[in-house]
Amino acid sequence: MELKKYKNEEIDKIKALFVKTFSDSEGDAEGKLIGKLAFELLTKTNREDLFAYNALENGHIIASIIFTRLEFEKSKLKAFLLSPVAVLPEYQGRGIGQNLINFGHKGLKENGIELVFTYGDINFYSKVGYKKISEEIVKAPLKLSYPEGWLGQNLNNDEIPVIPGVSHSVEALNDQKYW
Repeated sequence: MELKKYKNEEIDKIKALFVKTFSDSEGDAEGKLIGKLAFELLTKTNREDLFAYNALENGHIIASIIFTRLEFEKSKLKAFLLSPVAVLPEYQGRGIGQNLINFGHKGLKENGIELVFTYGDINFYSKVGYKKISEEIVKAPLKLSYPEGWLGQNLNNDEIPVIPGVSHSVEALNDQKYW
């Protein structure tokens, strides 16, 4: 398995991976929604606000993750949001997603990023260092439908500091349906 930064010519394959993964687990409508989100993140987000990585086996993309900038009203800390994440169903349960996320964290840290956040399953994301945080510590960009899924990590092995004020995601994630 090879882990590497995505390339522009892979965008359609990445979208298809998200559509298949989410369609298989959550239905066709969710697959199309998350596939469209991945496509929009990769095509409409400024390059300096985006890091995306793929896991490949025999040259085929089997997993993909996308990180986009998260900005704060009252802090200059450098943060990114991990969303979405997909591993093809036939490759799930092998640690591929965890390896890819750790690889992505390393790339972010090398680029001076201090904090990462995500919104999802604590049982999965805790395996790669994410901890449940409250919105009193860091406010999510939009209203959370599942507040227990707001998770964060300091890439410098420190605690996540209290960051007052609101946060802002990139435009493609600035839609309540994702939160």
